[in-house]
Amino acid sequence: MAMVFITGSTDGLGRAAAQSLIEQGHSVVLHARSQDRADALGVLRSRAHGIVLGDLGSAAETKSIAAQVNAIGRMDAIIHNAGVYTRPGRGATPEGHAETLAINTLAPYMLTALIEQPGRLVYLSSGLHRGGEGSLDDLDWTRRSWDSAKAYAESKLHVVALAFALARRWPDVLCNAVDPGWVRTKMGGAGAPVDIATGARTQSWLAASEDPAALVSGRYWHHLAQQQPASEATDPKFQDELIDRLNKLTGVELPEA
Repeated sequence: MAMVFITGSTDGLGRAAAQSLIEQGHSVVLHARSQDRADALGVLRSRAHGIVLGDLGSAAETKSIAAQVNAIGRMDAIIHNAGVYTRPGRGATPEGHAETLAINTLAPYMLTALIEQPGRLVYLSSGLHRGGEGSLDDLDWTRRSWDSAKAYAESKLHVVALAFALARRWPDVLCNAVDPGWVRTKMGGAGAPVDIATGARTQSWLAASEDPAALVSGRYWHHLAQQQPASEATDPKFQDELIDRLNKLTGVELPEA
């Protein structure tokens, strides 16, 4: 049975993935942004292997999350599920970064670099990532007029590119990205066409299944099927430039294999 860490697992897709994996007999380490959110987990918290706390909008707290996970032990898989959709303005984290960039891009990059390498990495993206090309010209939205939809699309492009880059750099780790679809969660809204169980199925499968079809790396998935992502995501030059910029923005270097 696998030990799986899931970011943003107090509700939505993260919680659904946690419940599914626990029901399959796996051990799950949950993540909550605050103690209040952790306390609201109820029975799920008692069934989990453990829980870590921290706000992914803060670099210091993100580093603390990584330290808490490492203290628990090596994970077999990590699902980078946490994310935000729209923000009325750029906002600013304690480090001065745009909030969408910090939570959706910088945090998974930092956690990837700082947590002991697992056997599998799964990054939650979106079909909207195809509208995110050209982001490296102003990654942190310091010059452009704020566009929340564009910022979200860019951040989801980043995590697909990160998964593909890691598939090249870390050949012993299975690294994949998932588009769960437009799911009926707080983020997706009640009118979304995809139920939450369907939305969580692919990432749970990639994290723990021994099905040969799941034991692959450097792929982009939607509802258990491989799809072709945006061209920038598969471009090694873009991947390497993105990682170089994330390194400089965070001061955290991605380890070698």
